[in-house]
Amino acid sequence: MRHSFSNLPLTGVKVVDFGQYIAGPAVAMLLGDLGATVVHIDPPEGAMWDSPANAMLNRNKVIVNLDLKTPEGLEQALALCAEADILIENFRPGKLAKLGIDFAAMRNDRPELITLSIPGFASDDEERRELRAFESIVAASSGVFTDMGLNRVLMGLNPSFSPLPLSSAYASQIAASATVLALQARQLTGQGDAIEVPLAAAVMEGLCYNSIHVADMPQRYLTQREVEIERRRIEGLPMNVSYEDLQELLDPFFRSYMCKDGRMFYVVCPSHKNHARRCLEVLGIYDELVEEGLTSEEDTYKPWSEWEHNTSLGVYPMPKDWADKIAARMKEVFMTRTSHEWKKMFGRGMIPGAPQRWLQEWIHDEYAETSGLMIDVWDPVYGDMTQPGPVVWLEESGEEALKPEPRRWAGFDEALKILKKHRTELPEPAQTESREGWLSGVRVLDLCNVIAGPHSASYLARFGAEVIKLDPAEPMYDSWNTVIYGMSQMRGKSSILADITSRHGRQVFEDLVKTVDVIVWNAPDNQIRKMGLDADNLRKLNPDAIFCKLDCFSGVRRGTRTDYIGYDDLVQAATGIMLRFGGAMDRPEEHAHVGTIDVMCGFGGALSVAAALYQKHRFGRIGRGRTSLTANSGLLQAPFAFDFKGRGLFDEPSGPEANGYDALTRFYYTASGRYILLSAYESDLPRFAQVEGLEELPNLPEEERAAYLSQAFQLQPASEWVARLRAADIAATICENLEALRALNTRESDGLPGIDKGSYSFSVYPDHPSGREVTQLDPYAVRPAQSKVYALEPAEKFGTSTRAILRDLGYAEKAIEQMIASGDISTSWADEYLPS
Repeated sequence: MRHSFSNLPLTGVKVVDFGQYIAGPAVAMLLGDLGATVVHIDPPEGAMWDSPANAMLNRNKVIVNLDLKTPEGLEQALALCAEADILIENFRPGKLAKLGIDFAAMRNDRPELITLSIPGFASDDEERRELRAFESIVAASSGVFTDMGLNRVLMGLNPSFSPLPLSSAYASQIAASATVLALQARQLTGQGDAIEVPLAAAVMEGLCYNSIHVADMPQRYLTQREVEIERRRIEGLPMNVSYEDLQELLDPFFRSYMCKDGRMFYVVCPSHKNHARRCLEVLGIYDELVEEGLTSEEDTYKPWSEWEHNTSLGVYPMPKDWADKIAARMKEVFMTRTSHEWKKMFGRGMIPGAPQRWLQEWIHDEYAETSGLMIDVWDPVYGDMTQPGPVVWLEESGEEALKPEPRRWAGFDEALKILKKHRTELPEPAQTESREGWLSGVRVLDLCNVIAGPHSASYLARFGAEVIKLDPAEPMYDSWNTVIYGMSQMRGKSSILADITSRHGRQVFEDLVKTVDVIVWNAPDNQIRKMGLDADNLRKLNPDAIFCKLDCFSGVRRGTRTDYIGYDDLVQAATGIMLRFGGAMDRPEEHAHVGTIDVMCGFGGALSVAAALYQKHRFGRIGRGRTSLTANSGLLQAPFAFDFKGRGLFDEPSGPEANGYDALTRFYYTASGRYILLSAYESDLPRFAQVEGLEELPNLPEEERAAYLSQAFQLQPASEWVARLRAADIAATICENLEALRALNTRESDGLPGIDKGSYSFSVYPDHPSGREVTQLDPYAVRPAQSKVYALEPAEKFGTSTRAILRDLGYAEKAIEQMIASGDISTSWADEYLPS
């Protein structure tokens, strides 16, 4: 294990990890990568999930095999728990307590203890809490596989399967950040907490941008694909669009192009003032398209009816006539160079774009290796192994995080000795402060854009942080990207608009920096230095401030692509997610969900803030938190993001026709016209003998199972089959969709966060500041027993709080009006909240 003189932020924190499969072990891995001492407890026969992924999930851990069903095993487990600061488990609610590991009883004896439970479904969800909540069961129950993106709907592929463990990946980042937020609060209050993060609630938080409903959405925001879906539904036409025809419904700045080397190159620059123009310039076709009439509207936040032309470069979506014309020219030009050449030209030109690569290629990518996004670890089972590097780190100790200890097995006595080496240090009762939320009294300055960064800051607000969002006086992104995304990521924030490169704006910016505890930004290093937020200059402005940086391609070490700008979709392209989803190089598809990696990266940013706050409270050191979209892609692909000598094929389910892993874990069509998701193991086969209508399955050859089950399932409705299978304790569920979940689990907003509403919870805001009725997911995945979670206020219009924030900074009314008149400061981007 690591030495006690480590500079990692969680040094000395002791964790006992009972987790199995992905979510629980992943939380403990994230804590271990940040310096925590972790003892992992497995059953006598080993991990319940036999996968090489365990080598990564259990790095920096000592593994002890204990039989909790024996008096000796239970006694030893309790002795380990008695030394811990944090306990982790991810079983069905109450299962561990029945074995004698009762977290609530332990907290009664030791109120400073932090316990974390990550069940599949919420403990207060009477309908689902006892289900065998495997990864795919949670996903199917939560609408992940149904209506999985506009592409799959138009192609008639519904539901669609994805092997990405979205539920566990989101849950592990949410749960790790919540745990460390509780830990940093404990350094001030002396009190621990009991935290629950259900997988179902976590994956819903990942889908919050997909599940929001805005009444009467203006026509200008509907993409060609949405218009086509609506047309086919109205006219009763089938959803049978071919992949090739579907490409012609995509925006020219949001699609893949074939290059000279037979590789596809993904362009993602549809809604920024400069990115689309730079893209056409580097392709050499900007001037000719302008000559043909392509225009750039000066103010795209005016109502569409007041525009001089019907489109503008830098807005999304574009009308079909211009989309077709631009795409046709881009197709021709991309074929003149290789994807590698375009990668360098786009990256150096500050244009978001990336070549499509398979996961196997990414694992061995030179930049991934030099930057620390993929690292080499010697494992006692698999030998030399390539694994994803740290997902979250602090700049000052990142190098140390690149050298994890491989997992190793030890006896009980050694594990106990390792834990006893560290002494928990808590404040004396006379020195403690009281806090309602883990972050009450903490002030955050959010300088971010799009999703990951702003989502991170909004997440901090639910725990009591005061968050100020600073955006440019004039918008750089179109309203599709700011206002619509902002309805989710602006919640709980006050908004000020200022040009921080101008004289007045710069002064306001520096005044704000001096008043906050945390600054979050998703900018490249050169921009951070220019604004004086690098470590040396920030120390002069505010020596106590913590800075957190989220970006696209960073690892611990700098490399050729560190400063390349980009978005979620580009990371999907670069790390193999799009090729897996599409199935072939000539048919890549973006993974359907808005913020597939973005939202998770936001939670990772919050974890880095929490770790930096803990380090500040515990050791008096000011740290700089880091994470990136690309680093998070390793966690999202944990079940297959590794390589070693003798590894099998990279053959996880891929392509549009994938419906599961095998006959026992896949979709089946039923007599009611609905699909169910069956999730069973070979060890479950004897149980099928007890299921009416499936009694013969255990005796059939493996190659005959799919046909047998397919025919049988068509004889009864979905609800009947699910009831029969669950009665035999076989995991199965109906494939739900987001609209149905929203309809069944929505209440009028009541000022509460929904943490007592089971696995699914939405609120409707009839009087939303936008003037439209808005229904959106509650901030409900983190459920502490002690600390308060705040229901976030709906997102205010950008600029609403400009004057109030300036007054709070001490500016006089006359000075405020002069700054607004100068244009350096603004109170609004548009007359309307959501420009029509």
